[in-house]
Amino acid sequence: MTVRLLIVDDQELIRTGFRLFLQTQHDLEVVGEAADGHEALARAAALHPDVVLMDIRMPRMDGVEATSRLTASGSSPRVLILTTYDLDEYVFGALRAGASGFLLKDASRNRLLEAIRVVHAGEALLSPSITRRLIEDYATRAAPIRPRATVLAGLTPREREILLLVARGLSNPEIATQLVVTEATVKSHIGSMFAKLQLRDRAQAVVFAYENGIVLPGSTG
Repeated sequence: MTVRLLIVDDQELIRTGFRLFLQTQHDLEVVGEAADGHEALARAAALHPDVVLMDIRMPRMDGVEATSRLTASGSSPRVLILTTYDLDEYVFGALRAGASGFLLKDASRNRLLEAIRVVHAGEALLSPSITRRLIEDYATRAAPIRPRATVLAGLTPREREILLLVARGLSNPEIATQLVVTEATVKSHIGSMFAKLQLRDRAQAVVFAYENGIVLPGSTG
Protein backbone atom coordinates (compact mmCIF):
# COMPACT_ATOMS: atom_id res chain seq x y z
CA MET A 1 0.00 0.00 0.00
CA THR A 2 1.39 3.39 -1.02
CA VAL A 3 1.25 6.25 1.48
CA ARG A 4 0.29 9.53 -0.15
CA LEU A 5 2.18 12.51 1.28
CA LEU A 6 1.67 16.27 1.23
CA ILE A 7 4.70 18.39 2.23
CA VAL A 8 3.90 21.75 3.83
CA ASP A 9 6.77 24.18 4.48
CA ASP A 10 7.38 27.81 3.56
CA GLN A 11 10.96 27.07 2.48
CA GLU A 12 11.17 25.65 -1.02
CA LEU A 13 14.58 24.06 -0.47
CA ILE A 14 13.27 22.09 2.50
CA ARG A 15 10.24 20.89 0.53
CA THR A 16 12.46 19.85 -2.35
CA GLY A 17 14.87 18.01 -0.06
CA PHE A 18 12.10 16.06 1.60
CA ARG A 19 10.44 15.27 -1.74
CA LEU A 20 13.64 13.99 -3.40
CA PHE A 21 14.40 11.71 -0.48
CA LEU A 22 10.86 10.44 0.16
CA GLN A 23 10.31 9.61 -3.50
CA THR A 24 13.11 7.04 -3.28
CA GLN A 25 10.89 4.89 -1.04
CA HIS A 26 8.74 2.35 -2.87
CA ASP A 27 5.84 2.68 -0.44
CA LEU A 28 5.72 6.50 -0.32
CA GLU A 29 4.39 8.95 -2.90
CA VAL A 30 4.66 12.73 -2.62
CA VAL A 31 1.42 13.93 -4.21
CA GLY A 32 1.90 17.64 -3.60
CA GLU A 33 3.51 20.54 -1.79
CA ALA A 34 2.25 23.69 -0.06
CA ALA A 35 4.01 26.84 1.17
CA ASP A 36 1.62 27.78 4.00
CA GLY A 37 -1.47 26.70 5.88
CA HIS A 38 -3.97 28.19 3.44
CA GLU A 39 -2.39 26.38 0.53
CA ALA A 40 -2.15 23.19 2.57
CA LEU A 41 -5.91 23.12 3.15
CA ALA A 42 -6.63 23.60 -0.53
CA ARG A 43 -4.08 21.01 -1.63
CA ALA A 44 -5.28 18.48 0.94
CA ALA A 45 -8.87 18.88 -0.23
CA ALA A 46 -7.85 18.32 -3.84
CA LEU A 47 -5.23 15.60 -3.43
CA HIS A 48 -6.52 13.57 -0.45
CA PRO A 49 -3.13 12.73 1.11
CA ASP A 50 -2.81 10.07 3.79
CA VAL A 51 -0.18 11.96 5.78
CA VAL A 52 0.67 15.67 5.85
CA LEU A 53 4.21 16.70 6.83
CA MET A 54 3.47 20.05 8.47
CA ASP A 55 5.82 22.89 9.36
CA ILE A 56 4.68 25.12 12.23
CA ARG A 57 5.97 28.62 11.56
CA MET A 58 4.61 29.78 8.21
CA PRO A 59 3.09 33.00 6.82
CA ARG A 60 -0.66 33.63 6.38
CA MET A 61 -1.70 30.51 8.34
CA ASP A 62 0.63 28.63 10.67
CA GLY A 63 0.80 24.89 11.15
CA VAL A 64 -1.29 24.88 14.32
CA GLU A 65 -4.34 26.46 12.67
CA ALA A 66 -3.90 24.35 9.55
CA THR A 67 -3.66 21.18 11.63
CA SER A 68 -6.79 22.10 13.57
CA ARG A 69 -8.76 22.60 10.38
CA LEU A 70 -7.40 19.47 8.72
CA THR A 71 -8.22 17.24 11.67
CA ALA A 72 -11.71 18.68 12.22
CA SER A 73 -13.14 16.05 9.90
CA GLY A 74 -13.20 12.36 10.72
CA SER A 75 -11.84 11.55 7.27
CA SER A 76 -8.93 13.97 7.61
CA PRO A 77 -5.31 12.99 6.86
CA ARG A 78 -2.88 12.25 9.64
CA VAL A 79 -0.60 15.19 10.46
CA LEU A 80 3.08 14.81 11.30
CA ILE A 81 4.58 18.04 12.62
CA LEU A 82 8.17 18.75 11.55
CA THR A 83 9.65 21.57 13.59
CA THR A 84 13.09 23.15 13.89
CA TYR A 85 12.70 23.95 17.58
CA ASP A 86 11.97 21.42 20.30
CA LEU A 87 10.98 24.36 22.53
CA ASP A 88 8.60 25.78 19.95
CA GLU A 89 5.73 27.46 21.79
CA TYR A 90 3.31 26.21 19.14
CA VAL A 91 4.05 22.51 19.61
CA PHE A 92 1.55 21.98 22.42
CA GLY A 93 -1.10 23.86 20.48
CA ALA A 94 -0.59 21.58 17.49
CA LEU A 95 -0.79 18.53 19.75
CA ARG A 96 -4.14 19.69 21.07
CA ALA A 97 -5.22 20.53 17.52
CA GLY A 98 -4.99 16.88 16.57
CA ALA A 99 -1.49 16.28 15.19
CA SER A 100 -0.48 12.63 15.38
CA GLY A 101 3.26 13.05 15.59
CA PHE A 102 6.13 15.46 16.18
CA LEU A 103 9.65 15.25 14.88
CA LEU A 104 12.56 17.66 14.76
CA LYS A 105 13.83 18.51 11.29
CA ASP A 106 17.33 17.38 12.22
CA ALA A 107 16.09 13.83 12.84
CA SER A 108 17.75 11.06 10.84
CA ARG A 109 16.29 9.85 7.56
CA ASN A 110 15.39 6.51 9.07
CA ARG A 111 13.62 8.25 11.95
CA LEU A 112 11.58 10.32 9.47
CA LEU A 113 10.55 7.21 7.54
CA GLU A 114 9.61 5.45 10.75
CA ALA A 115 7.54 8.45 11.87
CA ILE A 116 5.60 8.59 8.60
CA ARG A 117 4.80 4.88 8.67
CA VAL A 118 3.89 4.87 12.37
CA VAL A 119 1.55 7.84 11.98
CA HIS A 120 -0.03 6.36 8.85
CA ALA A 121 -0.66 3.11 10.74
CA GLY A 122 -2.79 5.02 13.24
CA GLU A 123 -0.27 5.33 16.04
CA ALA A 124 1.33 8.50 17.39
CA LEU A 125 4.97 9.45 17.52
CA LEU A 126 6.46 12.12 19.76
CA SER A 127 10.06 13.26 19.66
CA PRO A 128 11.62 12.37 23.05
CA SER A 129 12.66 15.99 23.63
CA ILE A 130 9.11 17.21 22.93
CA THR A 131 7.64 14.58 25.25
CA ARG A 132 10.05 15.73 27.95
CA ARG A 133 8.98 19.33 27.43
CA LEU A 134 5.33 18.32 27.73
CA ILE A 135 6.03 16.67 31.08
CA GLU A 136 8.11 19.62 32.30
CA ASP A 137 5.33 22.00 31.31
CA TYR A 138 2.88 20.30 33.63
CA ALA A 139 5.52 19.89 36.33
CA THR A 140 5.81 23.68 36.60
CA ARG A 141 2.15 24.13 37.53
CA ALA A 142 1.74 25.85 40.91
CA ALA A 143 -0.71 23.24 42.16
CA PRO A 144 -1.13 19.63 40.99
CA ILE A 145 -4.31 18.80 39.13
CA ARG A 146 -6.64 16.53 41.08
CA PRO A 147 -8.00 13.71 38.94
CA ARG A 148 -11.72 13.99 38.26
CA ALA A 149 -13.50 10.73 39.04
CA THR A 150 -16.01 11.35 36.27
CA VAL A 151 -13.24 11.30 33.68
CA LEU A 152 -12.48 7.64 34.32
CA ALA A 153 -15.96 6.49 35.33
CA GLY A 154 -16.76 5.02 31.93
CA LEU A 155 -13.52 3.05 31.61
CA THR A 156 -12.96 -0.50 32.73
CA PRO A 157 -10.11 -1.16 35.20
CA ARG A 158 -8.01 -2.59 32.36
CA GLU A 159 -8.66 0.45 30.15
CA ARG A 160 -7.58 2.75 32.99
CA GLU A 161 -4.41 0.73 33.42
CA ILE A 162 -3.64 0.91 29.72
CA LEU A 163 -4.30 4.67 29.64
CA LEU A 164 -1.61 5.11 32.29
CA LEU A 165 0.86 3.04 30.29
CA VAL A 166 0.08 4.89 27.05
CA ALA A 167 0.62 8.20 28.85
CA ARG A 168 3.98 6.95 30.07
CA GLY A 169 4.99 6.36 26.44
CA LEU A 170 4.85 2.57 26.22
CA SER A 171 4.19 0.98 22.82
CA ASN A 172 1.56 -1.71 22.26
CA PRO A 173 4.12 -4.57 22.41
CA GLU A 174 5.58 -3.13 25.63
CA ILE A 175 2.12 -2.83 27.19
CA ALA A 176 1.28 -6.39 26.13
CA THR A 177 4.49 -7.68 27.75
CA GLN A 178 3.90 -5.77 30.98
CA LEU A 179 0.27 -6.88 31.31
CA VAL A 180 0.94 -10.40 30.01
CA VAL A 181 -1.72 -10.21 27.30
CA THR A 182 -1.63 -10.32 23.51
CA GLU A 183 -0.95 -7.25 21.42
CA ALA A 184 -4.37 -7.73 19.79
CA THR A 185 -5.98 -7.47 23.23
CA VAL A 186 -4.09 -4.25 23.91
CA LYS A 187 -5.23 -2.77 20.59
CA SER A 188 -8.83 -3.70 21.39
CA HIS A 189 -8.70 -2.01 24.80
CA ILE A 190 -7.03 1.09 23.36
CA GLY A 191 -9.66 1.39 20.64
CA SER A 192 -12.45 1.15 23.21
CA MET A 193 -10.74 3.66 25.50
CA PHE A 194 -10.22 6.16 22.70
CA ALA A 195 -13.86 5.88 21.68
CA LYS A 196 -15.14 6.44 25.22
CA LEU A 197 -12.86 9.44 25.82
CA GLN A 198 -13.28 10.77 22.27
CA LEU A 199 -9.54 10.70 21.64
CA ARG A 200 -8.01 10.52 18.19
CA ASP A 201 -4.74 8.79 19.04
CA ARG A 202 -1.90 8.34 21.52
CA ALA A 203 -0.76 11.94 21.24
CA GLN A 204 -4.12 13.20 22.47
CA ALA A 205 -4.18 10.47 25.12
CA VAL A 206 -0.92 11.81 26.59
CA VAL A 207 -2.30 15.34 26.75
CA PHE A 208 -5.60 14.08 28.19
CA ALA A 209 -3.85 12.13 30.93
CA TYR A 210 -1.71 15.06 32.05
CA GLU A 211 -4.41 17.70 31.74
CA ASN A 212 -6.78 15.64 33.87
CA GLY A 213 -4.25 14.73 36.53
CA ILE A 214 -4.43 11.04 35.67
CA VAL A 215 -0.65 10.93 35.32
CA LEU A 216 1.63 13.30 37.20
CA PRO A 217 5.17 14.26 36.12
CA GLY A 218 7.62 11.78 37.58
CA SER A 219 4.99 9.13 38.29
CA THR A 220 5.80 5.51 37.50
CA GLY A 221 2.33 4.07 37.26
